[in-house]
Amino acid sequence: MTVHRRSRVWVVLPAFNEEPSLAALFERIEESMDEARLDYRVILVDDGSSDGTVAVAESFADRMGLHIVRHPENEGLGASIRDGLLTACQAADPKDVLITLDADNTHTPELILRMVRMVREGHDVVIASRYQPGSRVRGVPAARVLLSLAASLLLRVVFPIKGVKDYTSGYRAYRAAVLQEAVERSGTEWFSQEGFQVMVDILLKLSRDRSLIFGEAPMILRYDMKEGVSKMDVGQTVANTLRLVVRRRLGR
Repeated sequence: MTVHRRSRVWVVLPAFNEEPSLAALFERIEESMDEARLDYRVILVDDGSSDGTVAVAESFADRMGLHIVRHPENEGLGASIRDGLLTACQAADPKDVLITLDADNTHTPELILRMVRMVREGHDVVIASRYQPGSRVRGVPAARVLLSLAASLLLRVVFPIKGVKDYTSGYRAYRAAVLQEAVERSGTEWFSQEGFQVMVDILLKLSRDRSLIFGEAPMILRYDMKEGVSKMDVGQTVANTLRLVVRRRLGR
């Protein structure tokens, strides 16, 4: 008789110089996943960190299933998301759930259980959203809040996706089969964006499949708990995202 394992959660963490925050995040992941009794593995993509990010991660290796992907040099968020999700896709069962979240402890891992439940209830993609009732944002500069809201409104008009308001959130859950099928069709080039706009691009590409069901869970974004400086060049990110929107609107 064939014995099937229960579905597993793969937590993908892109990290660049996150030594100050990483231990606290791992503690929270471990506690919340154990409390929820979820079978999980963590994939940390170290994007050429010059601090003790890898050392902190390795100190947790005996406590959780942890795999570290290392970039010798900093390649940007796009490459980290690509390599983390590709690693997860290769190891995951189609019924597993793939999670991406920031490694700076601003995303609450306690939300993972709710997102996993939504996937198991029938969603293919679940976004931790700043624009759902019950969401809260703490410590984010007002200018960043306004830019994020403007991006959300623009994308909702140009690329409306049923069930989606937050197009730029990096905190998401995917049914593994959805990404596995996308990579099988298009290869690793499916992840073609280098910067922070990678999250928008993934969403726009997946939305081409009208059969997929998208949903959102309200997120509490705790930017006030961030220890290091932001790695995002806001001006460059806005420019890159606008260029991406124009290209995708033109069908490129």
